[in-house]
Amino acid sequence: MVAELKKATEQKMLKSLEALKHDLAKVRTGRAHPGILDHVQVEYYGSQVPISQIANITLIDARTIGVQPWEKPMIGKVEKAIRDADLGLNPATQGDLIRVPTPALTEERRRELIKLVKHEGENAKIAVRNQRRDANAHLKDALKKKEVSEDDERRIEEEIQKLTDRFVIEIDKMLADKEKDLMVV
Repeated sequence: MVAELKKATEQKMLKSLEALKHDLAKVRTGRAHPGILDHVQVEYYGSQVPISQIANITLIDARTIGVQPWEKPMIGKVEKAIRDADLGLNPATQGDLIRVPTPALTEERRRELIKLVKHEGENAKIAVRNQRRDANAHLKDALKKKEVSEDDERRIEEEIQKLTDRFVIEIDKMLADKEKDLMVV
């Protein structure tokens, strides 16, 4: 029961870390990367689908993303979806390829993005701490039911705290990397 609790808590903390990685990938730096377009939805025969399901997304150069829809009639819809996605991107069509240049970030916009990144990081830390709290609550219940001894409960609480500290340090490291990435001109 105790090993299961620790493993389940660690798995939940890992999911929080993965969610943070996914959220940080959406925050664009001065360089282009295909992940910027991950959440763009395109109307495809009456339903909304991710852009990656109807087009090839590639990097043309460090500041330009190339989007090539698999069907010619979709070019206009894909271009409109990218423009309407509120990403600050202005796509341009050249034949059957849509070029999406990523503009350089201003100092003010970099500061805003850093605030956003710190907010996402704080949310991830809160999630990790909530998982610690839940695990400790399960331990207290097990102690009341006399499934674990007081010594075991204290030892396991310390192990869960070490796990929490490890994940918080990992989150801080990810935030520092992203902040450094954002400040590169």
